[in-house]
Amino acid sequence: MNDINRKPEDANAPVETLYQGRWLRLRRRGRWEFAERNNPGGAVIILAVTPEDKVLFVEQYRVAVQHFTIEMPAGLVGDLADQQHESALIAAQRELEEETGYRCDHVSFVHEGPSSSGMSNEIIAFVRAHDLVKVSDGGGDGTENIVVHEVPRLEAGEWLMARAKDGYSIDPKLFAGLWFIEHTEAFS
Repeated sequence: MNDINRKPEDANAPVETLYQGRWLRLRRRGRWEFAERNNPGGAVIILAVTPEDKVLFVEQYRVAVQHFTIEMPAGLVGDLADQQHESALIAAQRELEEETGYRCDHVSFVHEGPSSSGMSNEIIAFVRAHDLVKVSDGGGDGTENIVVHEVPRLEAGEWLMARAKDGYSIDPKLFAGLWFIEHTEAFS
């Protein structure tokens, strides 16, 4: 029997801040170090399929990994000064339009969990965007240089693996996202 209440000795140790940055904190609890986002809302990944049955992906350079990456549209929840208390669903609509140029009629919650449970306490919500309409070019805000890719849904996995062979860093959460797209119509 698995006892989910079984915790290591230092799980209840006091938390110490080792470094405070603009977007992240480095913390320690007992012997464990971890990163923590300064925004309390976590992050959101948007599962977006166009009316032509194409999955939306975004490409951008990520300094932390020193590679161009392929990701699903995503962003931080509550990271804007005037929207600190926004929900993941509102952030998803905002980020979808900003990054891809698509607006959606509504969004639905699919699943949430840790982004990297051994390194961070960040929680990521997967959200499905419905009834997409193209309203602009997208590409992100003034600090981003995002390229939007519209990939036929049935070819998305193969397309991602080809991009990996081309040298792109592929976020493994994309494959979970593709699974959610195929198996979560109940969340519509």
